Amino acid sequence: MQRIRSVKGQSRKARPGAESKVLRVDTMNQAVVRMQYAVRGLVPTTAEAIQEELRKGAHGRSYDEVLFCNIGNPQSVGQKPLSYYREVLALADCPWLLEKEETLKLFSKDAIDRARLLTSYMAGGTGAYSHSQGILQIRQAVAEFIQARDGYPSDPNDIFLTNGASSAIQMVLTALIASRKDAILIPIPQYPIYSALISLLRGQQIGYQLDEEAQWGLDMDEMKKQLDDARQKGLNPRGLVVINPGNPVGNVLSYDDLKSLVQFCKREGLMLLADEVYQENVYGSRPFISVKKVVRDLGPDYDDFELVSFHSTSKGITGECGRRGGYMEMCGVDPDVMAHVLKLASSQLCSNLNGQIMVDLCLHPPKPGEHSFASWKEERDKIFDGLKRKSKMVYDSLNAIEGVSCQPLEGAMYAFPKIELPRKAIEAAEEKGYTPDTFYALSLLDYTGICAVPGSGFGQKDGTYHIRLTFLPDEDKLEKAMSTFAEHHKHFMQQYS
Repeated sequence: MQRIRSVKGQSRKARPGAESKVLRVDTMNQAVVRMQYAVRGLVPTTAEAIQEELRKGAHGRSYDEVLFCNIGNPQSVGQKPLSYYREVLALADCPWLLEKEETLKLFSKDAIDRARLLTSYMAGGTGAYSHSQGILQIRQAVAEFIQARDGYPSDPNDIFLTNGASSAIQMVLTALIASRKDAILIPIPQYPIYSALISLLRGQQIGYQLDEEAQWGLDMDEMKKQLDDARQKGLNPRGLVVINPGNPVGNVLSYDDLKSLVQFCKREGLMLLADEVYQENVYGSRPFISVKKVVRDLGPDYDDFELVSFHSTSKGITGECGRRGGYMEMCGVDPDVMAHVLKLASSQLCSNLNGQIMVDLCLHPPKPGEHSFASWKEERDKIFDGLKRKSKMVYDSLNAIEGVSCQPLEGAMYAFPKIELPRKAIEAAEEKGYTPDTFYALSLLDYTGICAVPGSGFGQKDGTYHIRLTFLPDEDKLEKAMSTFAEHHKHFMQQYS
């Protein structure tokens, strides 16, 4: 297996010939140098190099393509876009088509009507800036969705339309982390945008371990211990992140779990950040419940509870990652703070208009009786049913491998199996300068073409090793990949036993 240097391993010294540069690795913002983002880290970078090698031919490998299971990017691995959404988007981008007779032969009538309505909200169309908080009518549509979902009112003025959930998370953390001692509690394992942004903003992260043996459930005693330890060290915990359904672990939290979490945050004076981008990706018997519903159920004492919830059009069944559509709802936040968050949003002018349209479409798809409903439902159900089958197939396949264990995949679009690694493999990894799970993931990639992400990029309990895999790829390819995964694991264990 070829040794490839990671960015993390690069020296901060200037390379020969770079001494005259103003911006060098040793003179640039060191928070950027320290920042890590595993889902696009060493293993995916190596996978891209192998893919290029395969494209050129004469590679001598046992596979013809890399199966990219490193990131939740549905359409990049074959998921088809929902046609109704694309019809509306096409017409919104080309509004002159709405006035042509032949458009009625090419597009659904309800898609034409929806595009006409959406374009009426935009002075100048999709190529013009909108209000920095997002188009008011689309924020109203978001508020209607939230109210229908939770049974409680939502105020459009509390909603920001954003470039995916990621930019919303960055805005909130930018506002929340005011000093080097300010700290955010994040689940371990977590999605690495949180650790990356906290590092970039020079804050401190406090990891609270999810309980793997309890299907990645919350351990409130562990959470309290980590919080108290941080305060004893002089840190100032200000917020807590929950990801539900879970990325990377695929869990779905119960109502009681969420209630305990909200009560904990109120007692401890923490703002709660609820990452709920996978709320449509639930495959088991436990339903998704929003944190906002739990907060409102707790009554008037929680009216001022500080909660920010995130959602995205990149996940769910929509899978429109490249559109960068998303929103956040800020509840119980000081109005003066909201004004500064709006100023922060204004510095980026506005989120992209196609993403804002996608938010409207994702939350309000065709209704029964409308022309496109039957075809939309058929396409949507095909995607959802496929994800549900693949989640079970991957779970069963992984647990059938000796030395590999995976908790039930109840939600999201990932598996996070634990890999029992022999001592010789751990020693070989250390000799090469890799973490053991990175060493395993590179071996898996080299042997099978499966691109997974080492668990160390998400955080994991000391002494345990994991990888994260998406189950997004084509069902036949994924089933074959699980077979070659088992072959690799057997080969790897024989090699290092």
